[in-house]
Amino acid sequence: MNTGFTLDWSFAIEALPFLLKGMKYTVLIAIVGILIGFIIGIVVGLGRLSKSKILFSLSTVYVEIIRGTPIMVQALYIYFALPLMLGIKIDPLVAGVVTIALNAGAYIAEIVRGAVEGVDNGQIEAGRSLGLTKLQTLYRITWPQAFRRMIPPLGNQFIISLKDTSLLTVIGVGELTRQGTIVVSSNFRAVEVYTAVAVLYLVLTLSISIGLRFVERRLHVK
Repeated sequence: MNTGFTLDWSFAIEALPFLLKGMKYTVLIAIVGILIGFIIGIVVGLGRLSKSKILFSLSTVYVEIIRGTPIMVQALYIYFALPLMLGIKIDPLVAGVVTIALNAGAYIAEIVRGAVEGVDNGQIEAGRSLGLTKLQTLYRITWPQAFRRMIPPLGNQFIISLKDTSLLTVIGVGELTRQGTIVVSSNFRAVEVYTAVAVLYLVLTLSISIGLRFVERRLHVK
């Protein structure tokens, strides 16, 4: 069947500067979001390991709520519902970063919990027998080993969070996917423009994967 459709990659080339502008926001949101999410993940992950029922319960509720709801709903809630309840206005970019940070934080918390629990108890007990406090044992013995275990899953979470930024188009964040949609709405060249969008995402994720493998080799992560 002849649809009369022909590829014209000049449309993708013309759109490239506009797409790269969106790509910049995609990278910015992913990096800032994952860094804040990492801090949240450490706090919540240690809360999940805490013997305090209050800390454990609060951490568990947070993790279950975030993991049990779609990230798109979380973005819509933060951008539309929270301002109504708090009487404030939230910039789409800020809402996007907060969404990625809160979402990544819940998953990183489980990565932290699993990595800390994977450290041999014998080494922790040896540290305590040497007179180290709980905090010193965590800082000097548990955390260095646990962090090495975290590197591969943290890299995967970074890739997931980066791709999740595409869902922020629903709240008007000018990231890569939204920029592509804006271009397509003006020239109707969906095949060429969305192919360019996909290639740019692939460049980002492959770069992260290569960088992650390099770090794993340098740190001898198995």
